[in-house]
Amino acid sequence: QVQVVESGGRLVQPGGSLRLSCAASGSIFSIDATGWYRQAPGMQRDLVATITSRGSTNYEDSVKGRFTISRDNTKNTVYLQMNSLKPEDTSVYYCNVRARTTYYNPINDYWGQGTQVTVSS
Repeated sequence: QVQVVESGGRLVQPGGSLRLSCAASGSIFSIDATGWYRQAPGMQRDLVATITSRGSTNYEDSVKGRFTISRDNTKNTVYLQMNSLKPEDTSVYYCNVRARTTYYNPINDYWGQGTQVTVSS
């Protein structure tokens, strides 16, 4: 079993900054990639940023230059640094971990329950 827990979401003013954390734990043999996604009410879940096991990153166009994804392999933790926040960034942010539980098992996606980020005056 793999457990994924996000933290750090809160109310922040436009132009402010926030750092989200995602900690993975449990029977993890290896992690192929991790990423952040967001889903506003009534909307689909969209990619925000991803980082692979080799350190390659990818960002959704609207967050490029403002958000930075990073990881700490020792802690099995991934971070999302969010700067210059806009009201349209308001959403529930979800962490995705693509991992194997053993060498013999296939890669599966594991999701956290989300953390609310609200950007408003």
